[in-house]
Amino acid sequence: MGEAWRSISQADIFAAHRRIAGAVTRTPLIRAHALSDRLGGEIWFKLESLQPTGAFKLRGATNALSQLPAAAKAAGVVCVSTGNHGRGLAHAGRVLGIRVVVCMSSLVPAVKVEGIRKLGAEVRIHGASQDEAQGEVDRLIAEEGLVEVGPFDDPAVIAGQGTVGLEILEDMAKLDQVVVPLSGGGLISGVALALKTASPAIEVHGVTMAEGAAMYESLRAGHVVEVVEKPTLADCLGGGIGPHNRYTFDIVRHLVDHSWLVDEAAIAGALSWLYHEERLIAEGGAAVGVASLLGGHIAAAGKTTVVVISGRNIDTDKLTAIVAAKPHLTPPIV
Repeated sequence: MGEAWRSISQADIFAAHRRIAGAVTRTPLIRAHALSDRLGGEIWFKLESLQPTGAFKLRGATNALSQLPAAAKAAGVVCVSTGNHGRGLAHAGRVLGIRVVVCMSSLVPAVKVEGIRKLGAEVRIHGASQDEAQGEVDRLIAEEGLVEVGPFDDPAVIAGQGTVGLEILEDMAKLDQVVVPLSGGGLISGVALALKTASPAIEVHGVTMAEGAAMYESLRAGHVVEVVEKPTLADCLGGGIGPHNRYTFDIVRHLVDHSWLVDEAAIAGALSWLYHEERLIAEGGAAVGVASLLGGHIAAAGKTTVVVISGRNIDTDKLTAIVAAKPHLTPPIV
């Protein structure tokens, strides 16, 4: 660990912004009218759910694949994924003509597995956790010579995700705080680097699920720890942060002001709120920021807040059941 994260700069994020322009969507920033009225602040949603692949991961994947040397492009790439990184890598690989193999655990929802296959990538289901799926990645690297493009702890991926922060800065003249889903840390690291470099006063909040929160528990311990993965509505936030994490753990420790946990009931309530009150579809991991605001973890009154809605790749039957129950109308959302 140490200070290796300092090798990623604002200049890298600007370069990524230029590199991926046209290959990804410059997503809109819209006012969350219902949430703003409820909480008494100016709350805005950054809709990464509108990327062609349904999630922000396309940014980092496109930036990383675009910079690979010719030999690596010829060999092909492999990754471990909870779904969205694999989908982004599959999309970018198809555009660039690069073989992509995605390794996932049995916990990944079928809708995400099928979405990756439809984009032309090879899928390997291995083990019951992301760490176990990583074992298949390691085997493919050793036996087939594939090149790994990790889902978060990679400078090119972090810089690509940081373009979300640049776009927020371009669109918001005044900004007090940003709320970002927290998992392996690729998205929040890139966003925090972009925002804090421009204005250290902007507060960055990371939010994750209470079940199997690897980055959160690592921050509490002061070092990388392993957690047991459990089924959760926020499945895209699952997995460890890697025993040899070089970048994201330190970036999050240095630049993220607060991290929060939300439980499954709060995530379901946030999904229901987004659907019924804001007319938006999100996946569980993308709704954790809204859950933290509705639950009173993060004060919004009198502030300008941007919430990153990171993706929309949720099983439709699961979402239908949640929104039909309308859990956002049930206390203790305050």
